[in-house]
Amino acid sequence: MNTRLADFTPRVDLTVARGTGPVRDKRPVYVTLTPPCAHACPAGEDIRGWLALAQAGRYREAWQHLVAENPMPAVHGRVCYHPCESGCNRGEVDTAVSIHAVERYLGDLATSQGWAYPAPAPATGRKVLVVGAGPCGLSAAYHLARLGHEVEIREAGPVAGGMMHFGIPAYRMPREDLAAEVARIEALGVRIVTGHKVEDLMQEKQEGGFDAVFVAIGAGLGKRVDIPTRDAARVLDAVTLLHETSEGRPPLLGRRVVVYGGGNTAMDTARTARRLGASETLIVYRRDREHMPAHAFEADEAVEEGVKIKWLTTITEISGSDLTVERMELDEGGRPQPTGEFETLSADAVVLALGQQSDSNFLRKVPGIVFTRDGAVEVGADLMTGEPGVFAGGDLVPGEQSVTISVGHGKRAARHIDAWLSDRTYQESEPPPVVDFGKLHLPVYSDAEQRQQAALQGAGRLSGFDEIVAGLSEREARYEAQRCYSCGDCYECDNCFAACPEEAILKLGPGLRYEFNYDRCTGCATCFDQCPCHAIEMTAEASRNG
Repeated sequence: MNTRLADFTPRVDLTVARGTGPVRDKRPVYVTLTPPCAHACPAGEDIRGWLALAQAGRYREAWQHLVAENPMPAVHGRVCYHPCESGCNRGEVDTAVSIHAVERYLGDLATSQGWAYPAPAPATGRKVLVVGAGPCGLSAAYHLARLGHEVEIREAGPVAGGMMHFGIPAYRMPREDLAAEVARIEALGVRIVTGHKVEDLMQEKQEGGFDAVFVAIGAGLGKRVDIPTRDAARVLDAVTLLHETSEGRPPLLGRRVVVYGGGNTAMDTARTARRLGASETLIVYRRDREHMPAHAFEADEAVEEGVKIKWLTTITEISGSDLTVERMELDEGGRPQPTGEFETLSADAVVLALGQQSDSNFLRKVPGIVFTRDGAVEVGADLMTGEPGVFAGGDLVPGEQSVTISVGHGKRAARHIDAWLSDRTYQESEPPPVVDFGKLHLPVYSDAEQRQQAALQGAGRLSGFDEIVAGLSEREARYEAQRCYSCGDCYECDNCFAACPEEAILKLGPGLRYEFNYDRCTGCATCFDQCPCHAIEMTAEASRNG
């Protein structure tokens, strides 16, 4: 006789039965914790949230959810070094979710569809000046405008974008995609005045009737180094080379180019030199690959394009087209030390890629502003300088530098400025604990490998500055979003509902999730063990009140 087990299961009246709940010492509770991707994101994006919308095919909602924190997804999907993916728990199983590729897809889709940002809050009547139209300034202006403030950006350069426009080569950041996201910020009501270099900040603040100022001028000056030179070959800095190339007037470099430095800018500079016709491009760096500041994939791509890298080497003298270099060795602390071993290299041009600094001298006229030894501006936790109402962020303040960090600073500054304008203090909420891989309850197999973005190969890369990496298709982007584990947040998989032996879990309907009937719950933790994303925790029993 083929009788289902369910046929022998006694039916229980929930209005009278209490199960064995009163004897439990722990009870399950639904929780929402922080996924490692969001924890690692300098822009503070709710990555899990917009990926959930994207995997459901609700792309416009996903984009709106994303731009609530970061106004430039098409930019970030291309140039961010995606630390979110380094933290992604999926990387412990197969490969991380390609978060940046889905972000780029949403940003590009918004541009192609002409989507506009959600309407800003009602006008507050307050006016804010932003100095600098780089990633930090644009982000601050956007968030201030959404909060209802009147915002004007004053930018010394001929176009908005800052180092996104002048420092990142077009093969990584096509100018039309950047311009589209800047135009959307302007359409929100932000006024951008280019070709306007602020010389007297307090005078412009007063004459313009601004209630607050945010300074986000970035780090647009290349750092110099004292190298003895005699009848030197052409020596220039990386920032100048990238800037002039972006403007369509690249410098003449010759056939042999040496780039001095080991950061991402050095890699971009060497790759740009190859596109400008250099047949021999060599990066000289005083430490080894393990200690280089550049991201590993940047170095890999440079090598793929024919750039050579000479590790543990420093330039000691430049004489005509000859460079004297010294071999270095690392001490126990990883610091390079001279060895006294020299050799001679030849170059038609030497490009110094030793970092950037801000042109912040004009701020020395502002009372209360304090500078660090290297010219950065000191700020408080609220990003306000020592001068009340004058805030600063991005590459101008001490700390790590990147486009995404600057965008995060801009958002934080906007919220602090908004609070200051209304005599409040903005308190950043403490996020819930992070869900690491060990807290997940996942199947032991994977059948969903990451979708790779197509890329130009071989000599095709060096024929110009066309974008190297392609975006995902709609199908690929949705597939990639569906690889997200939703770490720390219930996605209604029904595992807990199906596994509970006491029928103590009530299903509330699509989008409403579940709740526990503690009169039935025994605290057996089966639901906890079956939850793949750790959206359930077992907590000590505090009372018998259910």
